[in-house]
Amino acid sequence: MADIVMPQLGETVTEGTITKWFKQIGDAVAVDEVLFEVSTDKVDSEVPSPVGGFLAEIRVPEGETVQVGGVIAIVSDAAPSGAATASAAPVAPEPTAPEPTAPEPAVPEPVAPEPTAPEPTAPEPVADATRGKLLSPVVRQLVNEHGLDPDRITPSGPEGRITRADVEQAIQAKGPRPAPIASPIALPAPTPTPTPRPTARPTARPTARPTPRSGTGDTTETLGNIRRRTGEHMVMSKDVSPHAYSIIEVDYENVDRTRRHHRDAWREQEGFSLTYLPFISRAVIDALREFPHLNATVGNGELIVHNYVNLAVAVDLNFEGLLAPVVHGADDIRLRALARSINELAGNARSKHLSVDDITGGTFTISNNGSFGTTIVLPIINQPQVGILSTDAVTRRPVVVTATDGTEAIAIHSVGMLALAWDHRAFDGSYAGSFLGEVRSILETRDWDAEL
Repeated sequence: MADIVMPQLGETVTEGTITKWFKQIGDAVAVDEVLFEVSTDKVDSEVPSPVGGFLAEIRVPEGETVQVGGVIAIVSDAAPSGAATASAAPVAPEPTAPEPTAPEPAVPEPVAPEPTAPEPTAPEPVADATRGKLLSPVVRQLVNEHGLDPDRITPSGPEGRITRADVEQAIQAKGPRPAPIASPIALPAPTPTPTPRPTARPTARPTARPTPRSGTGDTTETLGNIRRRTGEHMVMSKDVSPHAYSIIEVDYENVDRTRRHHRDAWREQEGFSLTYLPFISRAVIDALREFPHLNATVGNGELIVHNYVNLAVAVDLNFEGLLAPVVHGADDIRLRALARSINELAGNARSKHLSVDDITGGTFTISNNGSFGTTIVLPIINQPQVGILSTDAVTRRPVVVTATDGTEAIAIHSVGMLALAWDHRAFDGSYAGSFLGEVRSILETRDWDAEL
């Protein structure tokens, strides 16, 4: 017998909702055969079975939510006989013959109670509205607690299902309504103040709110699960790993020449822009060959050095969270294929179309903050890895350049910072600094035209 548990579908995800079972009790299950579909705040994914055998028990039915690590099913080595039929019995009664016979005598009787039942149950319209939909218990509870109409909530889940994020967004949009009451109490004189406040209600993203003004009161927002779990994971990482930081400046003029030369053709062929990220990723992957202790994870009192590179790239989910999808076997592909993989994974992350494999198994992480114009970001290590690199903004600045004859001159080049957070248990500062130096050397000297 083997327990099937809810997998970890992202570092900050703590629970998932079973949306579909692909096998029934008694069915044979092969290793890596799709067993069930799960929906979380970040990923909707089909999950393969880690073991082979026969599905003996389903403990979490469709539509219910379970914590990560919770047992959701049991797979047995042998085909279930008596126990299986007993377990299967609850599923079978729906199509069984007794049901048609039961309704026959029941038809006349329910007619009399039915008129009386609706009258006392007048306060149940909200519960009835949710009953007809496939909602997780958490979603159903939130809908009922806040008196929401599920038909007015825009679903973003698979097959039009309402996710917890959808409900929280509806609650956030509804929440500011009572706020104007507090505003006039605190500041009764300026009565015009409450009128513009409703403009903040429809906004789904906090960053879209109007500029704060004196006397307009406060808006309270409940920390969602993603924010809470992100905080817990980051605190755990800082507690587990002795973080240290190394930062280096890189002259991207060599990369820029290639980008300018191939920019238009690249966009026409690939359908997306040729950014700095693929070049940095390629340089990091090659530098990891020379400094393998950075391409490692920490086990139980041991450092596990990986002989392959699974590159995780952090993706912002519309300012609501982060996900780090993984390019598996990144050391075996060159720049163009790497850029395609990163672009595809980022798109799938934002549309919640990643598989379990897409978000697990990373050996080193890049956090691409440069697109937001940052100068230096000190990232937090993605456990159990030992290193994470932050790419910051590339800007045009005057630099000193040395000609082949040794003379120096001032030129305008594209320059940016790379910040590395590393685990002091795995190595020391000289190792981290040498790794960054190798990354810089590759970026500044490689023939990137030949690479493309």
